[in-house]
Amino acid sequence: MIDENQIRGAARSYRGVMRIQIPKSLRLEHEELHDFLAKVRHEPGELGDTLRRVARLMEPHFRKEEAFAMPPLGLLARLARNEVHVAMAEVYPHTDWLKNNLAILMAEHDAIGAAVQEMLQAARRAERTDYIDFAEKLVNHLRMEEEVMYPAAILVGEYLRLLLGTHARIDAD
Repeated sequence: MIDENQIRGAARSYRGVMRIQIPKSLRLEHEELHDFLAKVRHEPGELGDTLRRVARLMEPHFRKEEAFAMPPLGLLARLARNEVHVAMAEVYPHTDWLKNNLAILMAEHDAIGAAVQEMLQAARRAERTDYIDFAEKLVNHLRMEEEVMYPAAILVGEYLRLLLGTHARIDAD
């Protein structure tokens, strides 16, 4: 199980030497999704129930992503410019955690996806296009994380190991 202190500690330590920032585009997208869910918490009835279920599943999942999956992506632009520094190795605990816990994040995506489908059905019955649009956006967001964000974040750590010559890693189960 993932400990909340582990998540907070990862976020704190990550801001150390390199001051690596989560890419603004990713941070803003997460904020937009979170803000929408916070705004609609008081929606009544079946639709409100499904929205609250999605929010309950998303909140701890977002915290894990923001602590482990998103920060390594803050190095992508530097790495693309061939700007490599030994201090970038501080990303290893994050990328190793992500690699070792990928199955957990994917299982969470399955649960979130199922909840979003329920929300989408309720939104269609209520003829709420705003919630239909949000559900479709959320499905695409989950897909983007699985197809792009998670693999790219893991590759940041692996690529740095190749460049820096440090091969010690925590292997995925």
